[in-house]
Amino acid sequence: MSNKLVLVLNCGSSSLKFAIIDALTGDEQISGLAECFGLEDSRIKWKVDGQKSEAKLGAFTAHREAVEYIVTQILADHPQIAEQIQAIGHRIVHGGEKFTHSVIIDENVIHGIEDCAALAPLHNPAHLIGIRAAKASFPKLPQVAVFDTAFHQTMPAHAYVYALPYKFYREHNIRRYGMHGTSHLFVSREAAKALGKDLSDTNVICAHLGNGASVTAVKGGKSVDTSMGLTPLEGLVMGTRCGDLDPSIIYHLVDRLGYTLDEVNNIMNKQSGLLGISELTNDCRGIEEGYEQGHKGATLALEIFCYRLAKYIASYTVPLGRLDALVFTGGIGENSDVIREKVLNLLEIFNFEVDKERNLAARFGKQGQITTDNGPIAMVIPTNEEWVIAEDAVSLLK
Repeated sequence: MSNKLVLVLNCGSSSLKFAIIDALTGDEQISGLAECFGLEDSRIKWKVDGQKSEAKLGAFTAHREAVEYIVTQILADHPQIAEQIQAIGHRIVHGGEKFTHSVIIDENVIHGIEDCAALAPLHNPAHLIGIRAAKASFPKLPQVAVFDTAFHQTMPAHAYVYALPYKFYREHNIRRYGMHGTSHLFVSREAAKALGKDLSDTNVICAHLGNGASVTAVKGGKSVDTSMGLTPLEGLVMGTRCGDLDPSIIYHLVDRLGYTLDEVNNIMNKQSGLLGISELTNDCRGIEEGYEQGHKGATLALEIFCYRLAKYIASYTVPLGRLDALVFTGGIGENSDVIREKVLNLLEIFNFEVDKERNLAARFGKQGQITTDNGPIAMVIPTNEEWVIAEDAVSLLK
């Protein structure tokens, strides 16, 4: 058959995103989300040929039961799709230095993902549950792990080594790893096509903006610097994560204010960012609504988010030397014309000129340039991490 279908699973701590992708074309045959695991309103939503469906899953549902539902209910209703699935592709957030590219999953790989769990405690344990659930439901199909960190393994040492005693890197692998690599890989590749340039001669800065957010400098198709670090906490202001801060704040919170380390960890990861500043919401749409209504917290949160982002973008011209385009992607990057315009205006030194009509048009899945033809190029490219995962899975089968 000409189709090369892959079931792609992206397991979060209490949710599971899934899609069946044609690795050759990127076309989605089925896509969906199971969410709210462990709660009364646990449910699954999916779409086939534009037709949306939804079902309740029950309070005791977790990843294993969700995968079983996909197999016994959704795929059972579409056997012509199910019989073409050649592999299962898993998005894995953290592969440390152990995994520099995608791999077929075996016990050694599972142990390696377990070893990296401390570096992504909200993600890797959930990925492992998803892998085991998929193995139980698809015992005959090969399973492939695609790592968010792998794309950033091309960073030079001066970009990834922290200014700590070197023994911490040498003996304990404490360094900057970066995430969202699959997304940065895809959009930088698509940017080269849009610019009509060879990837090896294309320099772009990619801003992946969602509830988690990161910026990457991509030179000739390779990551040379990125904003996330040892964990997904470093870098930009995010939905609930603080991003960069003075490490001494941790000691101040513990020693002076009486918080425990677990509480501080929870504050920095789950109570900070847009939510913490605005005291309103972590959802960027709510922040923008508050900003338009004059809500002081939302306004400050939006200003800090854009300012921090603009500073990172400006700094990443250093490793590139020449900037061919700035690329926005991710849920916020693809849909918020307000944030894109604010960021480009803050980058006044580079002479970006926002084209308001183009900026408004490049939303809701639409790709396009959002600046005038008179100066540097900024564009929107919808990301497609699932397609990259499907491509890698099929290529490994060869």
